[in-house]
Amino acid sequence: MSFVDKVVNRLPNPARELADRHYELIKFAIVGATTFVIDLGIFYVLKWTVMDTKPTIARIMSGTIAVIASYVLNREWTFDKRGGREKHHEALLFFIVSGIGVGLASLPLWVSSYVFDLRQPDVSFTTENIADFFSAFIIGNLLQMAFRFYAMKRWVFPDEMKELQEEFEDLINEEQLGHS
Repeated sequence: MSFVDKVVNRLPNPARELADRHYELIKFAIVGATTFVIDLGIFYVLKWTVMDTKPTIARIMSGTIAVIASYVLNREWTFDKRGGREKHHEALLFFIVSGIGVGLASLPLWVSSYVFDLRQPDVSFTTENIADFFSAFIIGNLLQMAFRFYAMKRWVFPDEMKELQEEFEDLINEEQLGHS
């Protein structure tokens, strides 16, 4: 039994039912939290060292590394009961969707940095870094997360067994209507 299963099983009944209905979302959020830490750490290491004048590029690089970790974790854990696609097709879709997500996550940082000019020397080091954090890691990640969760369930890791079952049930219903 996984850690998440143990935690869900200890919840009071109404919360457990809610958690059971949204099990994939919970796992997706845990993967997201993990890759958030990876993304955040790499971003600030790059931003405070070799990419100090290029925060958007640092964000794209850190986001790309986090996406690679996200693929492995989502494929092997979050959406392990889904799929049916060939791995190379699934991976291509995942990285296209994630690339769009990295762009969405970087857009608020770009606006903060270059439209509102929240960069040194126009603002203090502290103001710049607070603005970068909120624009890239709060607003940007919320945009990215909403888009990616929908796109992952819809296109990358579809529940093909559910779709086949629905088609089968439709066929049976049509047959029953034809015999009436």
